[in-house]
Amino acid sequence: MTTLKEQLENRIEATTRWENRRQYAADGPNMKNLWVLACMDERLPVDEALGIRADTPVGGGDAHLFRNAGGIVTDDAIRSAMLTINFFGTQEIVVLQHTGCGMLSANGNDLEAALRNKGIDLDNIPIDPSLPELSLADGAFAKWIGMMDDVDETCIKCVEQLRNHPLIPDDIIISGWIWETEFRRLRAPDLTAATRAVSQPTAESMGVKGKQPPRWS
Repeated sequence: MTTLKEQLENRIEATTRWENRRQYAADGPNMKNLWVLACMDERLPVDEALGIRADTPVGGGDAHLFRNAGGIVTDDAIRSAMLTINFFGTQEIVVLQHTGCGMLSANGNDLEAALRNKGIDLDNIPIDPSLPELSLADGAFAKWIGMMDDVDETCIKCVEQLRNHPLIPDDIIISGWIWETEFRRLRAPDLTAATRAVSQPTAESMGVKGKQPPRWS
């Protein structure tokens, strides 16, 4: 029989380890050994979609959570994935994207043109002001924005990019998922899903004309 004194001591020890877990590196992983790459959209409830506690309340402890516009693979996403996997004990990656995403709502070429019309010199933009070595090739800005033609197709390609990246070990479990904003439910990326006919999974379904700059080709 465990005494109350022992239970309290164990709870305090576990809490202290949780608070200091980063100092243990790979021996102090988050609760599910998980890194989530998700869109920054405020309508995407990561915890509800995945059945975890990472986003609400912040500090739930289940996963490292990385959000960006679209939930796409970028240089900084790779940097964060590399750190959590190689040094903090993460064993699984989930890519979470969603229908009705803002990254489907405009053409990247039009966004670039709008910025140029504001007088911004996009040919001399510091992508990371602290790392001037990191730069874009001429004509790459619209691709860098990362607008999508199809969220299911993009999710599949993001998973492939992570699986094939040299900084991501081969034994890491990687999967991609689509949150249907209209129905508040999760499904696997599927270009033939019946619900695509009544949701907004593509730029075309959101009234956007013309193919996006070919980042995902």
